[in-house]
Amino acid sequence: MIALDDTKTRIILAAIKAVRQYGLEGVRIQNVSELAGISSGAIYRHFDGKEQLLAECFTYVDKQAAAIFEHLEFNPLRMLTDPVGAVKGLWLPYFRFWTSHPDETVFYHRFRDSTFFPQYDKGRDITYFKTFFGMVHAFKRVFPSLDRINQDLLWLHVLTSTVMYAKYVVEGILPNNQETEDTVFQFLTTGLSGYLKPDKPQKSGSFWAV
Repeated sequence: MIALDDTKTRIILAAIKAVRQYGLEGVRIQNVSELAGISSGAIYRHFDGKEQLLAECFTYVDKQAAAIFEHLEFNPLRMLTDPVGAVKGLWLPYFRFWTSHPDETVFYHRFRDSTFFPQYDKGRDITYFKTFFGMVHAFKRVFPSLDRINQDLLWLHVLTSTVMYAKYVVEGILPNNQETEDTVFQFLTTGLSGYLKPDKPQKSGSFWAV
């Protein structure tokens, strides 16, 4: 859990829930106030208005998702023996984070698809994904051909598709089971396996300095 002032956290969680109930455009400060059990005035003591509140909600959720990678065991040798399995070992806990947090998943999906997101994204601080970026760097050292993929398209595909399918799960459109996880992963990684081949033999330990 990301540490914030208790009242501020309560407001953020209420706003995330309110967006799921009323939609991103339809949600009002009054809706958040009722769900948080505090006055509208108390919300304005923490946030300038709806737009700032929604942006901080996104950052709050994004940081929680990034924290998933802080607790994963990452064995670099597995990249050579089972590269697709290594990718799945990183992706699956991330997917399960979303399927186990329904309000956050719906909110995140709606915010990224909204008119709010482009402006937010311009000044977005993603340094909290440092651990994840280190893992990606390790993969690229072993599999340089990954750099031939358009990186913006690659991560947009992985991120948006992961959250979208998780949203289908939390909405009951897809079952929350292993078959769904395996199928979604297969969809996401179709074509990727061809890039997960070292260009030249790796010396032991040469790729682990991330």
